[in-house]
Amino acid sequence: MPIPNLTIIGESINDSVPSTNKLFEANDLAGLKELAKSQDVGGAGYIDVNVGPRSATFLADMIREVQGVTSKPISIDTPDPVMAEAGLRAYDAAKAGGRLPVLNSISQPRREMFKLSKIAPFMPILLASERVEHGVSQPNHTATQVYNTARELVEEAARHGIPVNHCIIDPAISPIGADSEGRFHCLMSAINLIRNDPTLKGVHMSVGLSNFSVMLPPKRADGSPTKGPLESAFLTMAVPLGMDHVIGSVKRKYEVLAPDHPAMLCLTDCLKLEGFDVIMRVQEYYSS
Repeated sequence: MPIPNLTIIGESINDSVPSTNKLFEANDLAGLKELAKSQDVGGAGYIDVNVGPRSATFLADMIREVQGVTSKPISIDTPDPVMAEAGLRAYDAAKAGGRLPVLNSISQPRREMFKLSKIAPFMPILLASERVEHGVSQPNHTATQVYNTARELVEEAARHGIPVNHCIIDPAISPIGADSEGRFHCLMSAINLIRNDPTLKGVHMSVGLSNFSVMLPPKRADGSPTKGPLESAFLTMAVPLGMDHVIGSVKRKYEVLAPDHPAMLCLTDCLKLEGFDVIMRVQEYYSS
């Protein structure tokens, strides 16, 4: 069955996608707008727009063009404050039924981007994968570090007038096929910590889901798909814990899986294993 209460932020208009990069390079505006329309029809709740290293003017123009063919709100996807400001100024909330754009994303090293809330209101994606310690950016390695960073970012958002129910925490997802450092266990533990904090009641959570199955073969030995079921297995576990958004593909058709589905059994085992045993269990899954 489809996954209830899950909002997909359509990922296709992103310069890092080779086929989309070709459209950008060819200035194929019709093709880019068709991508927006197809994601709208496919069920995306937001249309992500990431133009890569192009200009702020280009990003603003792209947002206007996309809003010309869809009434879905936009996810303005850039780490650059100048580009983000241009995107927010270009965004027309009226064309999206008054809904706010998403700003993807703000981290502790980029906290100055909160000031953009003076330009226009938005829902920030808050990256909890890194923190600033003694003036230096540090990666978070434990669930507690991820949770503490997420909480601090939500508190700072509040100081800029952004309420908790407008915040989307990204607790960071890593490739399960290369997880020898317990990143999946860290992620699930962090999600639980965030969910169980009463001060974070109403907060949203999201991950870039395609990162979870990157580097895996598309098919298992029996011919069944590899990536889609593993992503669905993750969502089957995470959505009941508050993972209500995902940056993903409308083509994947994410669904709730039964507890005895091979992908569910694989991820359940991965939470119990450590080190290279996790990688071996994933290899066993796609070799079956």
